[in-house]
Amino acid sequence: CALPICSYPPDQLAKLKLVRRLMDLGLRPGRLLSMDNAGLVALLAERCPAPTGDSGQTRAALALLREHRGDELQALFRQDIVRDGLSRFVTEIAVPLTAQVGEAWMRGEIEVHEEHVFTEQLTGALRAAMPATAPGARPRVLLTTVPGEPHNLGLLMAEAALRLEGAACVSLGVQTPLTEVAAAAIAHDVQVVALSFSLNFPVAAAGTALTALRGMLPPGLALWCGGGGAARLRKGP
Repeated sequence: CALPICSYPPDQLAKLKLVRRLMDLGLRPGRLLSMDNAGLVALLAERCPAPTGDSGQTRAALALLREHRGDELQALFRQDIVRDGLSRFVTEIAVPLTAQVGEAWMRGEIEVHEEHVFTEQLTGALRAAMPATAPGARPRVLLTTVPGEPHNLGLLMAEAALRLEGAACVSLGVQTPLTEVAAAAIAHDVQVVALSFSLNFPVAAAGTALTALRGMLPPGLALWCGGGGAARLRKGP
């Protein structure tokens, strides 16, 4: 027999999207489901305020993204890197722009596919500009994310900054099981394990993962975490 097809009115779909975004920011669903759409929008604007004081470079990048001009967006990134240098590009353009793109998605101003285009174009520009690591460079830093965290831009920007300072970086990509992170840290003889948590990663899950991984790592090995999700942690392991 055919399965019934369920459809939701547009206002209910909009409410579900708002609830999901606010839950990603750490709010409990019980309170959210009792609110109307106007209240949810106001709460989201409070938690994710529109950015102020944008530079001309970030405004230009956001305009290209919204106009679906992906190739021109990467060309702009490459031009900025050549003009300003990789270090300044990462700290003054890539970091704030990535935060603004994430917040715009939270507010419903850009779609998921647009966020993915931004990620791909910035990734391509950063990888092309990344300096090589000198043989025997120290410290050795292992970079990855925990299961459930698919975003890699934080890792990539951290790797660029670390390489510019002469560190050796070992990247495992994203969503590495914690036991494998610990095993890789020992196998690659690293001094630091660095994790990235994006803004929408559940803060409780981040704390749990950090505590568990800290228990798996040797006492003398440093554990770093960064990103919008890490900034919401009240304390470390």
